[in-house]
Amino acid sequence: MTRRHGCALLTAVLALIVVVSAVLHAGTASDTRRRPAGPFAGGRTPTGSAAPVSTGTWVGAWAAAPAAAEPGTELHGMAGRSVRNVVHASVAGTSARITLSNLYGRSPLHITHASIAIAAREGSAAAAAGTMRRLTFSGAASVRVPPGGQVTSDAVRIAVPRGADVLVTTYSPASSGPVTHHPRARQISYVAAGDRTEDTTGAPYTERTTVWRHLTALDVLSTEAEGTVVVLGDSLTDGITSTVNANRRWTDVLARRIRAAVERGRDDVPRYSVVNEGISGNRVLTSGLGRPADNPSGMVRFERDVLERTGVEVVVIALGINDILRSPRPAGPDEITAGLRALVERAHARGLKVVGATLMPFEGHRRYTPEREAVRQQVNAEIRSGRVFDAVVDFDRALRDPYAPRRLRPVYDSGDHLHPSDQGYRRMAEVFDLRELKGAVPATL
Repeated sequence: MTRRHGCALLTAVLALIVVVSAVLHAGTASDTRRRPAGPFAGGRTPTGSAAPVSTGTWVGAWAAAPAAAEPGTELHGMAGRSVRNVVHASVAGTSARITLSNLYGRSPLHITHASIAIAAREGSAAAAAGTMRRLTFSGAASVRVPPGGQVTSDAVRIAVPRGADVLVTTYSPASSGPVTHHPRARQISYVAAGDRTEDTTGAPYTERTTVWRHLTALDVLSTEAEGTVVVLGDSLTDGITSTVNANRRWTDVLARRIRAAVERGRDDVPRYSVVNEGISGNRVLTSGLGRPADNPSGMVRFERDVLERTGVEVVVIALGINDILRSPRPAGPDEITAGLRALVERAHARGLKVVGATLMPFEGHRRYTPEREAVRQQVNAEIRSGRVFDAVVDFDRALRDPYAPRRLRPVYDSGDHLHPSDQGYRRMAEVFDLRELKGAVPATL
């Protein structure tokens, strides 16, 4: 063999090694659970410049359940306007992707332009310098979301700091009928006329709103988290009486507690992010009106809002009080606990541990009756017995008035005798035993 041929062979071998090494490196970024269902959510690794190169684990950084069709959007939707949703990331990441929902639309939602950026400061529609990124969907800048469907974007490289406000902006030139939204966001988002998707100044965003539109998830490729805690709940989890733009829902405080414990070196606390799937007025058993139903019950939405969330490892269920308060015929304790057990069984089938919460007191609320209180007491007794959930967080015991145990303690009461104050939400997170997030349940075969 000549020296020339030997050099050529060596060059070819070295090139092959480089290619194989690159392929192996690309495979180190893990997605521990399948991505949300949708035409572009089949779990494919994104290609092109938007694809992540960092190692890490895909987890949920933020989520909100699609709750209803937004009133007043039946004819024109958000056509011709840019919607800039502001969401709070519970965990840091090096890449990000989003999920958009058209659950309540009557025609395809045509998104022609979408972007993501880090907010310049809290409460601002302006983007931090150098953070604006265009989003793509299966490589294309535009996407059509079918009625009743959802899509997930390609991953894009962006440094998402833990605790940052993230701006996710979409533009649609035409109406898709009713807008899928999450009301009572306790977060100010923005709207601008025309396509201002990649505007970084925030100046055109003169309309403020307290709802999230179309956006239902923000996932990040994270090196500081290895899984996601998904909390299924009602207004007490939605945090409807917490301070706007302050991120004082109990799930926000829980996420901060988990991270602080991990940073202190506690090895009995897992490295998890937290996402909030609370809907105000939500019930275990009964959905609202419409097709699809507004405010779908926990039974109806469990697959989409819990099991399909990215990286889910533990489920927390804080539901049941509205089955007692809001139904024309209040559900009985056996019906409620049977519904909760059915949710637990579905989680166990995926190998997921379930932590359940007791129902908090509500004497003094306009819907309080002794009969409803009796149902709450019976449900709580069954939950505390250990026959419903794998572990229990006792919100009732933590927040009730020791001198009037059917009521919230005054400092924890927002004033309506049902929903907590900021101090109450903080207390809910403080009594959560972080060690209960460890462990899993074997899948049922």
